[in-house]
Amino acid sequence: MLSLPDSWVWDCWIVDDGEQYHLFFLFASRALHDPERRHRRAAIGHATSTDLKTWTRVADALVPSDAPAFDDLATWTGSIIKAPDAWYMFYTGTTDVNGHIRQQIGLATSTDLMTWHKAANNPILTTDPRWYEPLGDGWPDEHWRDPWVLADPDGDGWHMLITTRANHGPVDDRGVIGHATSPDLLTWQVQPPLSQSGTGFGQLEVPQIEKIDNQFFLVFSCLRPEFAHSRQRDPGSGGTWLAHAASPLGPYNITDARPLTDDTLYAGRITKDRNGRHVIIAFHNRHEGTFIGVTSDPIPFPDIPPTRATEPESGRSKP
Repeated sequence: MLSLPDSWVWDCWIVDDGEQYHLFFLFASRALHDPERRHRRAAIGHATSTDLKTWTRVADALVPSDAPAFDDLATWTGSIIKAPDAWYMFYTGTTDVNGHIRQQIGLATSTDLMTWHKAANNPILTTDPRWYEPLGDGWPDEHWRDPWVLADPDGDGWHMLITTRANHGPVDDRGVIGHATSPDLLTWQVQPPLSQSGTGFGQLEVPQIEKIDNQFFLVFSCLRPEFAHSRQRDPGSGGTWLAHAASPLGPYNITDARPLTDDTLYAGRITKDRNGRHVIIAFHNRHEGTFIGVTSDPIPFPDIPPTRATEPESGRSKP
């Protein structure tokens, strides 16, 4: 568990360098008093561990840039890829636009996971209104965040999964997995989404693709207030969700996704412990109405039922 006396901790992503686990996490000062204010004050912290339980905080990874910049308000959730020349961190940068938050995706690199340098050509990706909801055309803030980067299954470059919203359909039911491709991790091109809107979620936060027992899964998070009206019959409170995937790039069976956690644990990430077992690391969200803001200890991954024979929602889109 990572608990900071002076800061709330929430979304995280994990890198295993073979010797240590590196936890990159969002944090903001508890001196804000109201935890809802944390989103506009977030920076990216860094801690290390050998067992996923006891963490040592090290130098922070990224902080907001001086204005004007795409990330001059806060730096939000991302992911990290190891390339031959460096580690690449893809992260969310936010800026204020007339009281609303614009979200864009930036890049930082490091040779040692400790010292990070933001790319000169940031932001590397912005919302493409051909497929995705732009600022002011649905929800109050623009949704273009939480980049999850993975190698192409066929060895043809790289793919990025993005938390975003479609530009059509009922406003409460536009959550989709956005998609971008790159030949080199530096230049990126926005593609059509990898999932369809209308699956019952207003947003699919903190996406991750993981292979477990020879099956692919999409992991994402959504709380009950962001459920679409069509899902309000669901008695659950929301949390971290698991959906079957035919491949890392879909189709994803989001409509029949099942919860991995309730709303007391959020933004769960899957990793492996030193025994090769899949575990979940999430953050403790709320207890009896109070925001907690600490990461969990590793939680054993539950048994996974076989893939259901259901109609897929969307397939891979080729660049």
